Amino acid sequence: MSYLGVGVSPGNVPVYHGTDLKVVDQRVRLAELILRAVICVLALVAVVLVATDSQVQEIFTIQKKAKFTDMKALVFLVVVNGIAAAYSLVQVLRCGVSMIRGSVLLNKPLAWVILSGDQLMAYVMLGGLGAALQSAIFAKFSEPELQWMKVCDMYGKFCNQSGEGIASSVVAWLGMVIVSGISAFSLFRLYGGNKGTKTSAGW
Repeated sequence: MSYLGVGVSPGNVPVYHGTDLKVVDQRVRLAELILRAVICVLALVAVVLVATDSQVQEIFTIQKKAKFTDMKALVFLVVVNGIAAAYSLVQVLRCGVSMIRGSVLLNKPLAWVILSGDQLMAYVMLGGLGAALQSAIFAKFSEPELQWMKVCDMYGKFCNQSGEGIASSVVAWLGMVIVSGISAFSLFRLYGGNKGTKTSAGW
């Protein structure tokens, strides 16, 4: 049943189509494209900041160099953000092609794949951030019971640059969480649109 351009789903949730659907469609696609591009850039920034981070310190006439490979958590963070940047770039291309062609998704299986990929990346990025943040806290505040010293007192520049990379990764992760919400919205509209009208089959 539909009237005035509004369809009603079995759950009594309004399903808009026609002109309203096209407007929402365009806004969702644009927001997704921008967010994925931002995530790609922020993830790349995190990779560059952490991977190029190093500092040489002289301790008792002995020079010691701190680099990101000395902390496995930072190595994992670099790998995760590199994957996130590549994944986001692929999705940016997909969004761009869909906007040019005027369609968002081809079918429900593709929508499920995109949503699953977004959620997987969000969880993987969260895991990398958790490991990096834990190591950063130990480096900043030490852990006397484990005889871990305050590394950041000796390698201030190294810690500051790593912190900037972690901060960039945090923002990228937040963007991925929002994108996952958009993907879920697009997927569930596929089901709602089929009940309300055949004109929304493009979803």
